Formats: sequence, C-alpha cells, structure tokens
Amino acid sequence: MTQQTDQSSLGLSLLRVHFGIILLAHGWLKISVFTIAGTVGFFASLGLPAILAYLTIFGEVAGGIALILGFQTRLVALLSLPIMLGATYVHLGNGWLFSAEGGGWEFPASLSIIALTLTLMGSGKNAIVPIQPLDKFLPRGLQG
Repeated sequence: MTQQTDQSSLGLSLLRVHFGIILLAHGWLKISVFTIAGTVGFFASLGLPAILAYLTIFGEVAGGIALILGFQTRLVALLSLPIMLGATYVHLGNGWLFSAEGGGWEFPASLSIIALTLTLMGSGKNAIVPIQPLDKFLPRGLQG
C-alpha cells in the first residue's frame, strides 16, 4: 500500500471508531440515564411509536459496538442513517448550534454525514473483527 492509502485507511478507522463510540454512548445514555421507559415516553411525545424508541436504542448500542469492532461497517453505517436523520429532524426547531437550548441540529447532521461517509467508504483496514459473515448476502457496495 502507498502512504496515502495507509493514511486514508487509518483515517477511516479513526472515523469509524469515533462514530461507534458516539452511538454507543448515546444508546447507553438512553438506557442508564433517561431509562428505556423515559426514552419510549419521549418518542411518544413526538408522536412516534414505541417500537422506534426500542429500535433506536438497539441500533445505537449494537451499531456502536459493531462499528468499534469494524464489523459490517458499511451496513451498520447505512442502518444508522435513519437514526441520525431522525435526530436531525427532531432538533431542527432548536437552531443550528447543538449548544442551543434543546440542542440544535449541527451535531446530528454531522453524524449523518459521518454515517454516509462510512457507508460509501467502509471501515479502513484496522478492524478488530476481520471476518464479515454477512458479505455473502450483501450487494458489493455494502460489503465490509
């Protein structure tokens, strides 16, 4: 590999782990601080069905762990995109900056771009889990 390729791969690996940690932290926050019942209640206050709260928590926790490990990165990143776009939509009325009351939409919008980038580019070569068992069932663009 060339130095540029090595650096690009390392950059993707750092982005993947970074995004995985953020997803895991937000999922864990929904479990340990807001509680599952509280998260379901918040989703209900937005007019969303309870199943979306459970899917979001699962997606953030399981997806975060999978990304940290480098397991099926493209698929996991793609599946996280609705969560990130949903969070962006929920925060649209709070202004741009996430430091605004209620949190603005800059942070979830940035995470949406990270999810899209990882979907398109993959995990980098530094995955802890080098085996991608779902690849045989996925289209080429979502493998790895």
